[in-house]
Amino acid sequence: MMRLMARILLAEDDTSMREYLQRALQRVGYDVESVGCGTEAIPLLEKDRYDLLLTDIVMPEMDGIELAQKASEIDPEIRVMFITGFAAVALQSGRAAPEAKMLSKPFHLKDLVAEVDRIFQTEDQHGRL
Repeated sequence: MMRLMARILLAEDDTSMREYLQRALQRVGYDVESVGCGTEAIPLLEKDRYDLLLTDIVMPEMDGIELAQKASEIDPEIRVMFITGFAAVALQSGRAAPEAKMLSKPFHLKDLVAEVDRIFQTEDQHGRL
């Protein structure tokens, strides 16, 4: 398992949700940095390398889709996973999201961890995808 090395940038504007997710992922061994909005995430992405951007879609200032597009410009290797209570709405808007997984709220933490693990497992099997 490459959990110990994998770095995750979490962007979620709901403070309690953000702390909850960060703790859950750290507890299973991921290195997690979290921010409350997309605009806070950009400087971190420019300064550091992350393996995964885990972002809410609906956020003030810059939404998750825009953030994901910028993140992919900064680091084409980064993987993206969207967390949203508005999956249908976001997808119907017809904006092309970068290749990404979608996790709809409400979800169980074990589902989140399983999805994140899966992203890194496929990579383990094929080297870098």
